[in-house]
Amino acid sequence: MSDEAPPLVYEGLDPAPQAKPTIEKVSEAVKDTAQRVSHAIEAARKPGMPLSILSNIAREAPLGSLLVAFLLGVAVGRRR
Repeated sequence: MSDEAPPLVYEGLDPAPQAKPTIEKVSEAVKDTAQRVSHAIEAARKPGMPLSILSNIAREAPLGSLLVAFLLGVAVGRRR
């Protein structure tokens, strides 16, 4: 009998997948999120969609839009 122990893992099996470093995982998540946000913004800027309407209103009446944005900010700020 030999003193060598049998190998615990058969060498013919697929090796265990290497864990990605945390920075790579975070980087991929940020890139994926940025792409989703940019696609959502592009979709919302199409004619007739909310961002298109808001940008048209702000272009036509910038001071009135600023007033509305300020009042909405005050209203939301008081709730918290």
